[in-house]
Amino acid sequence: MDTKLFRQALIKFAAGLLLVGVLLFIPAGSLKYWQAWLLICILFVPMFIAGLIMMQKSPELLRKRLNAREEEGEQKEVVLFSGLMFLAAFVLAGFNWRFGWIPLPKAVSYIAAVVFLLAYALYAQVLRENEYLSRTIEVQENQRVIDTGLYGIVRHPMYMSTVFLFLSMPLVLGSLISFVIMLAYIPIIAKRIRNEEEVLEEGLKGYREYKNKVRYKVIPFIW
Repeated sequence: MDTKLFRQALIKFAAGLLLVGVLLFIPAGSLKYWQAWLLICILFVPMFIAGLIMMQKSPELLRKRLNAREEEGEQKEVVLFSGLMFLAAFVLAGFNWRFGWIPLPKAVSYIAAVVFLLAYALYAQVLRENEYLSRTIEVQENQRVIDTGLYGIVRHPMYMSTVFLFLSMPLVLGSLISFVIMLAYIPIIAKRIRNEEEVLEEGLKGYREYKNKVRYKVIPFIW
């Protein structure tokens, strides 16, 4: 086992867990915010398991996923806006629970949790199909176009999974206000995809032909 990689992954996992807890429970003013505990469980338990699997079977992929430093100026803006979106959505979800602004039925949280887990499974399948996935936009050495499996249906199945993941999060938290805020993810990810495809067309052989072959970017028959 790569001890340095394991330590890096563990630190980022713990930092993410702490940050989410702070953003949710402090505005809520209580640890009794049960939807926050639900989100933490369905978010971090699968993440921990997936990290252990990647550590054993594909440490290089895990290393790529941990590297979040963007070189593209346009993508730095995307990361910034995404961070602000999550900050606002999580904090307002806590306040929404604390003050009871727009309460949603408990069933909404449970249904959204199922959607979240299904999207997580989709995300895991994307990781299995594409060994070149990283959190930054780049063309890697010896990279080739993946056009089978989910990539034969849409060009960006990872973003398809994250759309469902991110839009289900605020509903798990029982916050309609946060859901409206998270809708900002759609134009944010559209901007990222536009820039990513420019980079891939320029640096990845066969990507232009792949775009002609697979029409839809994120959601079949819609986008």
